[in-house]
Amino acid sequence: MHNPTTILAGEAAATARDEAWRGVRAALPVLLGFIPFALLLGAQASQKGLSAVEVPLLTGLNFGGGSEFAAIRLWHSPPQVALIVAMSCLVNSRHLLMGAALAPYLQHLPARKALPALFFMCDESWAMALADARQRAASRISLRYYLGVSAGLYLTWLLFTALGALLGPALGDIEQYGFDMAFTAVFLVLLRGMWPGLRACRPWLVSLLVAAASSLLLPGAWHVAAGAAAGLLAAMLWTARPC
Repeated sequence: MHNPTTILAGEAAATARDEAWRGVRAALPVLLGFIPFALLLGAQASQKGLSAVEVPLLTGLNFGGGSEFAAIRLWHSPPQVALIVAMSCLVNSRHLLMGAALAPYLQHLPARKALPALFFMCDESWAMALADARQRAASRISLRYYLGVSAGLYLTWLLFTALGALLGPALGDIEQYGFDMAFTAVFLVLLRGMWPGLRACRPWLVSLLVAAASSLLLPGAWHVAAGAAAGLLAAMLWTARPC
């Protein structure tokens, strides 16, 4: 006779595995966009003198593509560490808004689970987890699905940035192949999946316009913070005064 507790535990484990694999499968198209961009970052890093060991340390400890590209562009010998750290924090400031949007979907998790999960949050895993929860009309994200997505993205990013560092001297300037357009295509697909309608997306438009104007007028990556602040302010104003 089978123990009911054992049966339930086995079913729960199978469900968890299925959810994780569902996340891995869902992330596969996004992984294809990660590969050329990771190769590009690794090649640029190797041309700045970073080794194939140092590059995955950079990309693994700071899992945010935009800030990593900013750091590599600012990298000189000797590196200006304070400037690189400040610019990385500025570019990653968008994660404050992303985390705030994700927080209501993580309230059921204890901090010992939520905080490690947030370490792997990037633009794509954040967008896919939120889109999946909304599609299921759920008040919480599927943690296993999210971790499946994140594991695929994280490992791909580490592996191919390291590979780009190894191949960088042979590849030369790989921007000429148009690899830098890969993430743009991925973001357009993700935004299409999250599109809630024109009225709800007005803050997106405000953020886009302010960021675009700031990129022409301000040096460095200040357009990231400007666009994020403008979008947040617009969302607050439209929420307070619905029309």
